Amino acid sequence: MTAVARMTVLHLRTVAPYRTQGLLVFGVIVLIDSRSLVGLLPALALLLAPLVAAQPFLVADKADLQTLYAVLPLSRRTVLLGHYAWALMSFFAIVITGTALAALLAQAQHMAFGGRSLATLLTLSWALFAVNISIQLPLLIRFGYTRISVLATTVPLALVMLAVIRVHLDLESIQDWLPLFWAAGAAAIATSAALASCASSQLQRS
Repeated sequence: MTAVARMTVLHLRTVAPYRTQGLLVFGVIVLIDSRSLVGLLPALALLLAPLVAAQPFLVADKADLQTLYAVLPLSRRTVLLGHYAWALMSFFAIVITGTALAALLAQAQHMAFGGRSLATLLTLSWALFAVNISIQLPLLIRFGYTRISVLATTVPLALVMLAVIRVHLDLESIQDWLPLFWAAGAAAIATSAALASCASSQLQRS
């Protein structure tokens, strides 16, 4: 197991006692969007995935895990990459679970679900998550959870999502741009990791 993988497993163990909160948020989102499955996956990616991704920072602030990170044989780069690996793992786990549940709900309601429309929803979910995480993680790494609320990045993006729904965005109109959305999301996260590395270095020197 690589050092980054070990860091990700450590995150999983530290947030496990708080899983009830995530399950409640998941349930509320599903309950709200169960009638209109178009918004289910983007909502999970925008509202739940960033909360789960930030959970290790909340636990670290409460339990002073920064001291533990300092004594473990892990470089700062490994800790940083572990945060991003945990965020990506959380996103894919939540979206895969959400997709399976949405397929079951669609079947129960005799609704069409899949194909090009599903690919578009997954791409939109990825773009929303990538933008949110690209802003959120460098701030959390530099200042910690206590000083930087997750809502500071989630609320603006939630308003954007609401505006998109209000204007009845035609999913077919963005289907030709799907590869660009995936590439842009990956580039945003890579750039964010570089900025977070700089922020971490400044924190170490201070």
